[in-house]
Amino acid sequence: MPGKIILDLAPAPGNPRNSEGAMIRLSDGRILYAYSRYCGDSNDDHAPGDIWGIVSSDEGDTWEELGIIVDHNDYSSQNVMSVSLLKMQDGSTGIFYLVKWGPHDLRTMFKRSYDCGRTWTEPVCCMPYSGYFVVNNDRVVRLSDGSIIIPAALHRTLYGPNGPIGNDGRGEIHFFVSRDDGFTWAENPCLVVMPHLRHSHSGLQEPGLVELSPGNLWCWARTDLGYQYETFSIDGGLSWSAAEPSAFSSPCSPMTVKRMPDGRLLAIWNPKPNYNGRDADGHIDLNAGRTPLVCALSSDNGKTFNTAKPLVLENDLNAGFCYISAFFTWDDSVLLSYCAGGPEDGNCLSRTRIRKLSLAELDLPLAEIEPKLHLWHQL
Repeated sequence: MPGKIILDLAPAPGNPRNSEGAMIRLSDGRILYAYSRYCGDSNDDHAPGDIWGIVSSDEGDTWEELGIIVDHNDYSSQNVMSVSLLKMQDGSTGIFYLVKWGPHDLRTMFKRSYDCGRTWTEPVCCMPYSGYFVVNNDRVVRLSDGSIIIPAALHRTLYGPNGPIGNDGRGEIHFFVSRDDGFTWAENPCLVVMPHLRHSHSGLQEPGLVELSPGNLWCWARTDLGYQYETFSIDGGLSWSAAEPSAFSSPCSPMTVKRMPDGRLLAIWNPKPNYNGRDADGHIDLNAGRTPLVCALSSDNGKTFNTAKPLVLENDLNAGFCYISAFFTWDDSVLLSYCAGGPEDGNCLSRTRIRKLSLAELDLPLAEIEPKLHLWHQL
């Protein structure tokens, strides 16, 4: 595999899950990695968990603990999770995270630090009304006009005769925007729904977004229809095209796309088929087809990616790799963090991994891997 594994944060007693995170350069030059760290004895999505931080002074080669950044007890919530980090216009470090109060109330909160993560301001809620809004890690984007946009998947509450009975698994994409550097937030007027809703149980889930040129936005979302679906805006997110299948085959697993220092786009995702969906005994596994983990480049601003010959980052058939963040370092490398759990971890979400590879390695041809990994080209 390209690069090297810098750090594995494995689950342990009293810490059953170390999950998705994001990175940022602090004003003192160090790199902060903030991630979801669960406490107690359950690795379930709704189990207790906090946001923890570690820092690196040598471009990610070694890390030391910073400690807790956001405590779920401060919100009387089930947990806090799914971190995004952003450099603010006043020089502070901004942190965005989900607060899960229950099955019908999940919203993004934002606060900032002026002292490299040692203390934080009072939080601001980024969603003007309550709802179950899923925002993945490393998803908050600053546009070229200075505004900040958050792509979120709303899962509507389902009601029975006696009140709420659960959430609709079919996500619809909403966009929340701040034009004053995070102090106030509003919802953009246009949402995006799955056009083939009768054939999908997922709808559009866990959206991500990148700005292709000033005002021109590309948004994608995971689905259960075998592909990432995509939608475009030419007016800074005020209106959007109908969602359609993209060139990225995929299980219902999130994709990440980042702008590289040289201007190219880097896409990281799990391709189909779901060949690891069953173990030797025919039982469905817990990794949801999230292997291999591959990446591809675009040199034409997203018009085409070399998806036919991606670079394989991970290919363990017994593990799952997902919820990626990407951070470009000063030594011409990229730090990738992602969930990388295997059978010993309970599920693929319980272990988080940091891999470092040089930018030159991203241009390598398709890695030599097991023949079965080429199945997705034959289906």
